[in-house]
Amino acid sequence: MYFTDRGIEELEKRRGEEEISFALLADKLRAFVDANPDFETAIERFATYLARDDDFED
Repeated sequence: MYFTDRGIEELEKRRGEEEISFALLADKLRAFVDANPDFETAIERFATYLARDDDFED
């Protein structure tokens, strides 16, 4: 298990039943980067990954 898996598991446990829009997710990602500019590249790559994932389920 990677260290980051713990955060992902916590997210799923706490928020796994919720539904949000991609617009809200984008706002949250922008706010995170504003507060943590060192993570800008990782967040940009993650957002691009989500945007280009043609297999993303509706």
